[in-house]
This record gives sequence, C-alpha cells and structure tokens, in this order.
Amino acid sequence: MLLVGGRALYWPREQALLVADLHLEKASFFARGGQMLPPYDSRETLERLAAAVRETGARRIFALGDNFHDSAGPARLEPHAAGMLAALTRALDWVWITGNHDPHIGAEAGGICVAELETGGFVLRHMARPGTTQPEISGHFHPRLVIHARERRIARPCAVRSESRLILPAFGALTGGMNAADPEILSALQPADAVDALVPARQRLVRYPLWRKAA
Repeated sequence: MLLVGGRALYWPREQALLVADLHLEKASFFARGGQMLPPYDSRETLERLAAAVRETGARRIFALGDNFHDSAGPARLEPHAAGMLAALTRALDWVWITGNHDPHIGAEAGGICVAELETGGFVLRHMARPGTTQPEISGHFHPRLVIHARERRIARPCAVRSESRLILPAFGALTGGMNAADPEILSALQPADAVDALVPARQRLVRYPLWRKAA
C-alpha cells in the first residue's frame, strides 16, 4: 500500500483509494450556528480527492467515516460541490463507511453506505477497536506528528500504525488534528508491540517511533 499526498492510502491490489474524515460541509455546519467560515471546504476536499484518483488510477473509494460533518451535510452541498461529488460517485465504485459525525448518509450522496466492511483480509471501520488483533484500517483521530526542533513546533498529518493496524490522517480541507502520541491513539491500537507515525518526506516514508512495549 502507498501513502498518497500524505493523507490517502492507495491499495494497488484492490485498485482502491482509502480516505478518512473528509468532513464535507463542515463550514456550512458552523455557519448555521453563526460562526462564519469560507464556504469552499467541500470543493477543496473533493478537488484534492479527484487529484489523488488521477494520480493513482484508483477505481474504488473507501471513505472511512466522518465523511460529512453531520448527517444533513449531503443536503447542504452547494451545486458545484454536489456536481463534483456526483461525478466521482458515478465514475468510481464508492463505499461510504459511517462515522460518529455521519451515522446516516442518504442516497443523495451516491455510492453505498455500510457501518464497516471486511475486504482483502482487512476490516475497514471509522474508529480503531481496542483489543482486536484483526488487521484493520480506520480514521477518526486526525493524527498529526508534532515535533519541537530549534524552538519551533512542527506539526504534520501522519498515519499511525501498529504491527497489523493503521489509522489514517484526516483528508478533509477543514480538519484539525490530534498529537499522534496522544494516549487515546496509543490505547486504540493496543495490543501492540510498537506504534509508529508514518510521514512522507522527500519521496520517502519516514517512521517515527511513538511507543514501545516494555521489555
């Protein structure tokens, strides 16, 4: 599997692109409460996704939950973004996996919708399930590697992995992040012997140790 653009995972055997936490229509959600944000987050996220599809040649999309910032998100898509999403879901074999923000996704979003999916030897779900040893790919935590160097704080989206499980970074344009070394993330991947952050850097994938099992 290949980490594409630092945020998506390409699975060549399945010709599938995996993304997590798009949070489409997050800006419009906050606007309803009076917090006005630029209303173009869905366009930017979908343009980023379309670029990843072109780069990889993916034929399938697995979107791993919190695809919309809330279950009413599909109905709020402005015409341009709605047209972009419709074109993508028509062109690709598209599976929405529901998350805590979007437990219900209506038919207007296109594709098919499931709570979780087992395929190719992996379970695809929104949130890592502590205690499982089955190979798993998930999202939810928006992990970011945080490094302090030369009096600077550097934070980058990253994937987090144990021996057989992987948490993807948030793909959406309007998403924050949690320190990849946060105990909540480390706990979600137990049992494990080691947990690492994975960050693309200059066409390489750099591994940063986050946690090791005591000897």
